[in-house]
Amino acid sequence: MKNKLSLKCVGFFLMLAILVLLPFVNDSRTLIILLTQIFIFGILAMSYDILLGYTGIVSFGHAMFFGIGAYTTAVMLKQMDTTLSIFLLSIVVGMLLAGFISFLVGLLTLRLKSHFFAMLTLAFSGLFLVVAEKWRSVTYGNDGFTFRAPELFRDRMTFYFFVLACLVVIFIALYRFVNSPTGRILIAVRENEQRTKSLGYNTLHYKVIASVVAGTVASLAGSLYAVSLRFVNTSVMTMDITLDALLMTIIGGVGTLVGPLLGAGVIEYAQHALSGLARDYPIFERWIIFFGILYILAVIFFPKGIIGSLRMLYWKWRLKIKERKTTGALSQEKERFE
Repeated sequence: MKNKLSLKCVGFFLMLAILVLLPFVNDSRTLIILLTQIFIFGILAMSYDILLGYTGIVSFGHAMFFGIGAYTTAVMLKQMDTTLSIFLLSIVVGMLLAGFISFLVGLLTLRLKSHFFAMLTLAFSGLFLVVAEKWRSVTYGNDGFTFRAPELFRDRMTFYFFVLACLVVIFIALYRFVNSPTGRILIAVRENEQRTKSLGYNTLHYKVIASVVAGTVASLAGSLYAVSLRFVNTSVMTMDITLDALLMTIIGGVGTLVGPLLGAGVIEYAQHALSGLARDYPIFERWIIFFGILYILAVIFFPKGIIGSLRMLYWKWRLKIKERKTTGALSQEKERFE
């Protein structure tokens, strides 16, 4: 167990060191922006993994919390001031607002099962999308609005390190959360909710906790996304955002935290690469078709996600080694008796 933890720590710090040093080795503006987007959507995907991977909840309204964070930060920076303190305050306000709304929505919807819950979350998300479209005095509707980022983040590299720091903090916090007693109960709810209830746990209580945690983390991702673009419109609350988070989680591997990060990297890089090929090769002008094919192939060849499939191969390899050792020991015993 200690060896496993030490290997995980070594891998974590090695990857962190690579990401910290990478901008100094390759200062490409395109690479910095791409990695920043991967980090932001990695945070969003990890928040969705708390629902899907650790609690077994499929939500179609996760973009609602992402949009709350994006609009809160954008509106406060536009109407108040563009200082770093206002930006940090907007993140806190967005997370509190998203946490409160996720608490209310959770109480109203989490009593329902499977697709009934999913469709009701989609309805709530649609309601907030309509509010964002119609409240033009604040949100400017579908047109959206631009705003100035804090002076500190005019340099893309500074913003890169800030987003990376947020990613590390959220990863550690969520890792501690899913390995806590509460996290273990959430896994029990995912595996068998009725049996968990029979053990005396109020499963609704724990599912609401998961919903609040996921909503607040998604709000942080939305705030960072808005600042990365210096622009926000109603697209931050559309179904596309929720589907991206869902696919990132599935492709990377549900219930792993690392999987959604890897899924975010794969999807964001694939979008960037395919849209780049479209400028040179006419066949890639409909790159979204190839993107869909990529999704299908990933699900066929990695049904448990990339991390889940690698884990399965690892355990098969361990089992083969154990069988060989057992077979060798039995043959030695047989020779000794003979």
